Amino acid sequence: MTEIIAGLYVSPLEFLAVLGAVALVTARWLPATARPRVTIAAGAVLVLSASVLSAVGFRWQMMPVMAGAALALPFALSPLLRRRTGRRARWWLALPGTVACAGLIAAGPVAAWAFPVPVFPEPSGRFPVGTRVVEWTDPHRPESFTADPHDRRTVVVQLWYPAQESPEGVRRARYLGRTEHEARTVSDALADGAGLPGFLVDGVPRARTHAVFNAPVAGGGGRFPVVLFSPGSGGVRTQNTAWAEELASHGYAVAALDHPYDSAAVVLADGRTIRSRTSSTGDRGKDDDLAVGWTAVRAADLSFVLTQLDRLERGEITGPLTGRLDTGRVAVTGHSMGGAAALRAARQDHRFDAIIDLDGYPHGPTSPALRRPVLALTAAITPETDPRYLPRLTEALEAGTATSYRLTVPGAAHLTFMDGPLYLPPVPSITGSLGRARGPRVVAATTLAFLEATLRHEGDPTGVLSAYGDLSVLHPEDSR
Repeated sequence: MTEIIAGLYVSPLEFLAVLGAVALVTARWLPATARPRVTIAAGAVLVLSASVLSAVGFRWQMMPVMAGAALALPFALSPLLRRRTGRRARWWLALPGTVACAGLIAAGPVAAWAFPVPVFPEPSGRFPVGTRVVEWTDPHRPESFTADPHDRRTVVVQLWYPAQESPEGVRRARYLGRTEHEARTVSDALADGAGLPGFLVDGVPRARTHAVFNAPVAGGGGRFPVVLFSPGSGGVRTQNTAWAEELASHGYAVAALDHPYDSAAVVLADGRTIRSRTSSTGDRGKDDDLAVGWTAVRAADLSFVLTQLDRLERGEITGPLTGRLDTGRVAVTGHSMGGAAALRAARQDHRFDAIIDLDGYPHGPTSPALRRPVLALTAAITPETDPRYLPRLTEALEAGTATSYRLTVPGAAHLTFMDGPLYLPPVPSITGSLGRARGPRVVAATTLAFLEATLRHEGDPTGVLSAYGDLSVLHPEDSR
C-alpha cells in the first residue's frame, strides 16, 4: 500500500481506482456499442480496487474518488437499462453531472499530491543504512518538567549508522516510529501541534524509509564520526530522517534525540506516551525566557547522550556499535530550537568539535565565545520578517574563535530544513520553493561538505556551500 507511483503520490491500487472511476464517468459519452463493455469493466476494476484498499488501508484522499464514481453510476448504467425501460437521459442533464463527478474524482489525486505518503530520497553514499532506538535515563539529573522528586530525566535516541547489505526484500524501517502504533501516535501529535486534523497527514505514518531496523553494523572495523541532532520545538527525533540516512550512508553515525515534554510525543519502552508541555504564551518576552530554559534542558540532553555514546563506544554499555563510534570527532546539530540547543551545548561542552544550526534563533547567552566552527543555514530573512534574528546570529558567529559559515538558501522556508517538504503541501511560505526532494538534498549536501572539512579534515567546504546560496565566511581575525 505504501508503494507509490513516482510523481503521482498514489499507490498502484489507488491509481486503478482512479482509472476505474474515470472510465465510469466517461462511459456515458462513448458510442453505444462500447458503453456496456466499458461500464462493466470500469465497475469491476473500481469494485476490486476499492475492496482491496478497504482491506489494506483506505486513505481519505480516495473518498472524493469513490463519491464521484457513486454519483456517476446512474449515468453509466442508463445505457445498459435503456433497452428495457426505453428511457434516455438527456445530454443536458448528464453533462453537469459528468462535470461534477469528474471534479470530485480529480480532487482525489490532487489531495494525494498535497498530502502524500512521503518518498525518501535514496541515500547517495556507499553504505547501506541501519537504525536502532535506545532509551537512556540520567540518574544525576531530576526531571524539571514534573513535580516528582524521584523522577529522572529520560531521553529516547534513534541512531542511524553504516550497515551491512540487508537481504533482498527485507522490510525497511517505518517513518516516525518503531511500530505502527508509535508512528500514528507521533503523527497525530505533530498534526495536533500544527493545528491540523490528524487525517490530513495519515500518509506520513505509512511511509517507509531506506534504513533497516537493527541491521548489522558495516564491516571493516573502522570508526564512525558522530553527529548529534536536536529537533525543533515540538519536533521529534525522526523529523530529519532523510538527512540522517544520507549522512549515515557516507560513514557517519547520527544520534537524534526525542526531548520528553518538549517533543510532540515520546513513546517510552514501558508503553507510556509523554506529550509536549511547551507552548507559546503569545507574549514575546515571556516566550523568550521560556525558550532559554527549554534550550538549557536540551543542551544538557545533548551532553548526556554524548556521554552515553562514549560509554557505548568503550563497552560500558553493550551494543553492536561498541568500538565503532569515534567520539573524538563529534558534531552537534539541530533545527530551529534544536539549533539554539546545539549552540548552547557547544559553549558548555568542549567535546563537540563542530556545530550545525539549521535555521535556529540563538536563544540564551552568547558567551562564552564559540570555540568550534559553525555552519548556520537560514532561509532568506529580512529585517521586515524578523529584525532580531540575523543580528543575533551574526553576533554569536562573529564572537567565535574558529572559522564559521552562514549560508542563506534561496527558496528555502523554515521547514525546508527538515523532512516537511516530503509530505506537506508545496506552499512556498511553509516548505519553500525548492521542491519536495531538493530541499532535503540541499541540506544534506551542504552539511556533509561542512562535516567532511571539520571532522575528517578533507577539503574546504566553501565551494560546495557557495553553490547553494549566499555564503558569508567569518574568520576569527575578522572579529578582532
